Amino acid sequence: MKSLLLLSILAAFAGAVLCYESHESLESYEISPFLNRRNANSFISPQNIWRAKVQERIRERSKPAHEINREACEDFKLCERYAMVYGYNAAYNRYFRRRRGSN
Repeated sequence: MKSLLLLSILAAFAGAVLCYESHESLESYEISPFLNRRNANSFISPQNIWRAKVQERIRERSKPAHEINREACEDFKLCERYAMVYGYNAAYNRYFRRRRGSN
């Protein structure tokens, strides 16, 4: 009888320990961590959006020459393959510099 009592107390203790749900195991207390498409950008103010667009336009206008050359080379498949071996500067000179000089 003593062993049955001891076994039941041990089983109750094991059940309490194993079935305890702590709040630390939950990743978030929110109902849903995802936002729908309409509310996705609601936390960004319109002024910040405008400022970001202006900065992007300024960056596009003031690109260095080597970056413009690299983008031109990336659009042409043969130039891009040549650039993988010899570099973008050599590839741009081979495929685009000659064309400008011959006209």
